[in-house]
Amino acid sequence: MTFYSRLKSETIDEKARLYAMPIIQKALNGGISKDEYIAFLTEAYHHVKHTVPLLMACGSYLKDDYEWVKKSIAEYVEEEYGHEKWILNDIKSAGGSIEDAIASKPNISTDTMVAYAYHQIDRNNPIGFLGMVFVLEGTSVELATEAANVISKSLQLPDQAFSYLLSHGSLDIEHIKFYENMINQLSKNEDQQCVIHCAKSFYHLYANIFQSIPKIACKKNEVTL
Repeated sequence: MTFYSRLKSETIDEKARLYAMPIIQKALNGGISKDEYIAFLTEAYHHVKHTVPLLMACGSYLKDDYEWVKKSIAEYVEEEYGHEKWILNDIKSAGGSIEDAIASKPNISTDTMVAYAYHQIDRNNPIGFLGMVFVLEGTSVELATEAANVISKSLQLPDQAFSYLLSHGSLDIEHIKFYENMINQLSKNEDQQCVIHCAKSFYHLYANIFQSIPKIACKKNEVTL
């Protein structure tokens, strides 16, 4: 069994909990509201804007014998740069306000996931950050395209409101293959255990973000009213 296969196998329960989140099932069944979609995009903005800084921090903390990981991270930085701006454009196309999104504070669940990522990099083992990449990349590839298509039809929103989801959906599958090839090169048991532990944690933390979406949307609606 490759390490990538082991990683998938040992995180299957955490993945199932995330995918069972009511808001995810609601989105896949066409029941999500526009306020909930904008709330999702806003929280995505608040964690995606940290993607490049996190990748750069991870690379800076890796030792010289991880040059092959650093090279992969450099490619990720180039691929991921500026994606938070795509999300802001999606918010605008969905009828939200870019200015409000930028000025808003992230939900505590979003803040916690981002803080945990920085903590792993600068206080524990920077290789653990690859657990976050596994969770976010994998979830996007498996769910994003289907969710975008369903939400687009149910809310009658233009394609311009889904650049983030569609760019990270099934068309982004080559990123998973890239990740699989990279992660399979991890040979140290402590690194493998760290990635598995962090992936489990990130599934839990990411699920908490989705759990918060309905409340965020409800509060926004109350303020608007």
